[in-house]
Amino acid sequence: MNNFKGQTLSWQIVNGAIELALHRDPCNEIGSLTLDELEKFAAALPGLANEAHALIVHSTLKAGFSAGADLRELFQRGQEMEKGAALRGVREFLERIHSVMNALDAAPLTTIAAVHGVTFGGGFELALVCDIIIADRMARFCFPELRLGLIPGFGGIPRLKRDLGNAVVRDLLLTGRSFNVMKAQQIGLVSQIAAEGEALRVARATASQVGKFDRRTAAAAKEFVKPIPYEELKREIDIFCDLYSRPAVEEGLRKFVENEGVQPYLP
Repeated sequence: MNNFKGQTLSWQIVNGAIELALHRDPCNEIGSLTLDELEKFAAALPGLANEAHALIVHSTLKAGFSAGADLRELFQRGQEMEKGAALRGVREFLERIHSVMNALDAAPLTTIAAVHGVTFGGGFELALVCDIIIADRMARFCFPELRLGLIPGFGGIPRLKRDLGNAVVRDLLLTGRSFNVMKAQQIGLVSQIAAEGEALRVARATASQVGKFDRRTAAAAKEFVKPIPYEELKREIDIFCDLYSRPAVEEGLRKFVENEGVQPYLP
């Protein structure tokens, strides 16, 4: 299936590159529906990879790349289910999203995240799965989970540790502060900065450059320099689930859900 248009995302092959477009209002929150469609993409990816040399992940929404996990859905799960059932549901969701993220991480293609605006939480984690992050000058990166009494749960900690120094990892995780694109490039998170609204264009040019070279060589190089930290990823799920069962998390989620601001995910 070379083309797909769903409720939260779409994909197509353009000039030898798969373009995965996120388009769930208001800011590509990742909940059950998005996960279902991401799983469809992961299942289709081996076939798509035979027709393409690169994958570009981007957002069509003005607000940004992705605000992360659907926290309203997470809060509702806790309110509607018995505590043990809610925790089992959260673990199942995390195991499913990790499976998708690992499939993208291991794809034998050069993967490029073209980000702009809000790139927070689970959206940041989705960008970290990619080999290259290209960001427009208005992009902001943040792990705001600390405010909820949680840690990132979509694989962000092990992948951030893989790519950056521990001082940066601790800063992002323990302060909840956001980094602008200049800081992100300075610390080695972002490889290229694009003008506002130009990240996708630059990503397409980069994908075209990648297409000039032997795919098998690129795949071998990627496997060598980008190992997937499977054991740490499993441990992250355990820690997240342990924290999720604490009262502070319910209170943090309640405050978020009751926030009447237009963009409650902003720090």
